[in-house]
Amino acid sequence: MTPKPALSFWQIWNMCFGFLGLQFGFALQNANVSRIFQTLGANVNDIPALWIAAPLTGLIVQPIIGHYSDRTWNRLGRRRPYFLLGAVFASLALLWMPNAPMLWVAAGLLWILDASINVSMEPFRAFVGDQLPTQQRPAGYAMQSFFIGAGAVIASMLPWILAQFGVANVATDGGIPDTVKYAFYAGGAVLLGAVLWTILTTREYPPAQLQSFTDNVADEPAVDASRAWRPGVLLLLVGIAVLLAIRHFTLEKEVYLLAGGLIVFGLLFAWLSRTRSHRMLREVMGDLYGMPASMRRLAWVQLFSWFALFAMWIYTTSGVTQTIYGTIDTGSSAYNEGANWVGVLFAAYNGFAALAAVLIPLMVRRWGLRISHVVNLCLGGAGLLSFLYIRDPHWLLASMVGVGFAWASILSLPYALLSDNLPTAKMGVYMGIFNFFIVIPQLLAASVLGLLLRLCFHNQPIWALGLGGASLLIAGLCTLRVPEPEASV
Repeated sequence: MTPKPALSFWQIWNMCFGFLGLQFGFALQNANVSRIFQTLGANVNDIPALWIAAPLTGLIVQPIIGHYSDRTWNRLGRRRPYFLLGAVFASLALLWMPNAPMLWVAAGLLWILDASINVSMEPFRAFVGDQLPTQQRPAGYAMQSFFIGAGAVIASMLPWILAQFGVANVATDGGIPDTVKYAFYAGGAVLLGAVLWTILTTREYPPAQLQSFTDNVADEPAVDASRAWRPGVLLLLVGIAVLLAIRHFTLEKEVYLLAGGLIVFGLLFAWLSRTRSHRMLREVMGDLYGMPASMRRLAWVQLFSWFALFAMWIYTTSGVTQTIYGTIDTGSSAYNEGANWVGVLFAAYNGFAALAAVLIPLMVRRWGLRISHVVNLCLGGAGLLSFLYIRDPHWLLASMVGVGFAWASILSLPYALLSDNLPTAKMGVYMGIFNFFIVIPQLLAASVLGLLLRLCFHNQPIWALGLGGASLLIAGLCTLRVPEPEASV
């Protein structure tokens, strides 16, 4: 076996550059989709349900894409065909979304956009593991975080910037403003262009050569899934209990998704314990059931981290416009001024994330991966909790410092903690499975946040950000259970 060659700074730059475009599209989605939904007539309590299709699609798409990208090799390579496919469809969705004539069309386009970004994004995560030797992987994920932050700064601020140049920020017909439309058009072009740059300036190792490197982690023995029925039965019982609670207490319809997800996974684990199939579904479920211990512990960290992020993305616009700008009228100048300021806040946390991406490697050298992640998550929790007390919108920029550090850390350190323990031949499918613990908390947030706000917080959306802050603090505590890799001690 031979050591995997180290890459130069510019080679790492080129291989990660596509993330600039992906995050440009993702940031436009996060900062503006709730605004588009409200403008097209959605009630604030219905917004979580409209977001559901996007993470649900990611739950299905990402392990499938990971499975097949592990087995692909053609003229474009192993991962790059998926970069291109996702980028083309994501760009088309960005161009169409601000022209959606009805609410259901916009919700469908969010589904296509999120699914397409996911098709590109998870192979990008595996791409770092494929291309970089172990000692360079933290730098590779930090570079991805830098591009995520840099792309999102511009994308999140774009409607506000366009308004400063005189582009109409309130549509005369009460529809989507031109500031949002032109921002999405630009996003489509940037997304496709950045991904094409990575495709054209990078190469991939053929599968045989990739397996020959000394940092290759051998595949684990086949998982004995004969006892998978146990978690299956537990999930089935919990799902049925949630269904009964929905009917008895007349809970929100979004909670049906939570119950349905529990029942589906319960049935799949029960099926796994009995099947003799060797097809894709059996392999993916087997890998999920038998995932490494460090991955199981990181799953809890991801669950609480991404619950917080999804709460922020769904409710910051409605929370800030209602609590600080004092309006829920989507046609008013105050609402659109507040919505634009949310774009600035999202740009700010992504800008601070780009700065944090430079500082995080220094933190890791001093404190290690685990403690660095704990510190950053606690900073993010404090930032979101501060939304409950701040009433001057400009001071919310200070809150975004903590959120930015948490965001940069969430996008890099869990993958650095995980990737050194994954089999090279299964890097894609395990990254896709790891994404379950990004998608499941998003589905959980979409299912229960509206209910929690109604029952506990008088339908005040600003409290969703407080729940997000508490969730990040819990994620920090969960991180303390994750073992520190020997190489970073």
